[in-house]
Amino acid sequence: MLSQLNATESSPQTTPESAVIDVAVAQPPPSSSSDDFFSSASVSSSSLSDENRKPSPSPDPCQNRPQIPITWPSDGVLTLDWVTNLMSTFDWSSRNLRPTELPTVLPVEVFDVLVLTASKILHKEPNCVSIEPDRDGMVGSSVVVVGDVHGQLHDVLFLLKDAGLPSENKFFVFNGDYVDRGAWGLETFLLLLAWKVFLPQRVFLLRGNHESKYCTSVYGFEKEVLAKYGDKREGKHVYRKCLGCFEGLPLASIIAGRVYTAHGGIFRNIPATPSKRAKGKKNRKVILNPESVPLSLGSLEELSKARRSVLDPPWEGQNLIPGDVLWSDPSMKPGLSPNKERGIGLLWGPDCTEDFLKKFNLKLIIRSHEGPDAREKRPGLGGMDEGYTIDHVVESGKLITIFSAPDYPQFQAAEERYKNKGAYIVLESPNFDAPVFHSFEAIMPRPKVNPYYDFEDVIDSDEELDLMMMVEAS
Repeated sequence: MLSQLNATESSPQTTPESAVIDVAVAQPPPSSSSDDFFSSASVSSSSLSDENRKPSPSPDPCQNRPQIPITWPSDGVLTLDWVTNLMSTFDWSSRNLRPTELPTVLPVEVFDVLVLTASKILHKEPNCVSIEPDRDGMVGSSVVVVGDVHGQLHDVLFLLKDAGLPSENKFFVFNGDYVDRGAWGLETFLLLLAWKVFLPQRVFLLRGNHESKYCTSVYGFEKEVLAKYGDKREGKHVYRKCLGCFEGLPLASIIAGRVYTAHGGIFRNIPATPSKRAKGKKNRKVILNPESVPLSLGSLEELSKARRSVLDPPWEGQNLIPGDVLWSDPSMKPGLSPNKERGIGLLWGPDCTEDFLKKFNLKLIIRSHEGPDAREKRPGLGGMDEGYTIDHVVESGKLITIFSAPDYPQFQAAEERYKNKGAYIVLESPNFDAPVFHSFEAIMPRPKVNPYYDFEDVIDSDEELDLMMMVEAS
């Protein structure tokens, strides 16, 4: 059963009186199989009753073998049945097939059509997507905001059922980091692409810092793809197509003109200083020395003009805004400063949150990017035990961090696990600026699988970015 309590009772940090927000806590079952898991979810995407929020005990998944391989619809049009069948099939295959057998479930030909169709949609979207849930006279809409999921497929499936599937009046905004660390990043990313193709004006997929060549080469996604589709031609083809799709993911969204969402956070103004014209050159060279220019907040116009189609956002030069949006972190220290801990992006204080909200007439910033591993190294900021934190409460509104991967990371070198909950946020009509938090525990036990990266040697969080390796990856 879901219980309603206020955020001061469940939040991992003390919240000022003005920041009291509703929160619901969901308890998932020990495990679930495909057909039973989605039997109620595929019928309706409206709000589920308390009784239906927990999938019922599952039968032997081997008795529910889906029809494979998955085929693309003959008319090229995805339906709700097709998308929910993809979800349940991925759930079944993750529990019953070896990773190398994924091509028997989703042939490369179907992968190609799905990714190409989704990429065409994504590349046409602006850097900052404007989402107007109550447009065209629609009343009673809601927006679900989801944080990092990191390849934890079964937790994503639970989240979708718990929140209610995307529909005409239920929007979803995913804040990035679909892949890496978890063992099912490819399936997770593809099922979200399927939802995007099915409901392109209701499902919005933003980019995270892990949707990059550098991160996927370090934290497992590249090796996962090559393990599933082979390390020769087909596997490399699948990985390359995913990277191309990553480049098309928008950087941010603004919901109902009141809520800004992005993976990392806010971004700087980029002042360009023309130098003297070099001999033999028609165009002036633009020189930018970040150390010599005081940092200030950027504008939405600058965000709209940033070049997002780069495999790895640069940490120097003119195109710094994508790196800021994907890698920046909040701080309790006032001001705007380089994020030296990560080597890219910014650190910003409560004063900057106030300035950003006031400047653009917003009420909330909802960002992700920090799990329990990162937060244990951030003095003054709350932990991620409940899957969310309220980091700044200022005159104009609030800054929230949402993290949707429970019991993260899937593979952990330390003996004592974080055992954090995941969470998602629901924003309701008419104002969409009073967030309701829904925390949930991980689906257990997870199917047994080997990690795709050396989790014992790779640092737990993304701090201490290896800039030289990023250059080589690019």
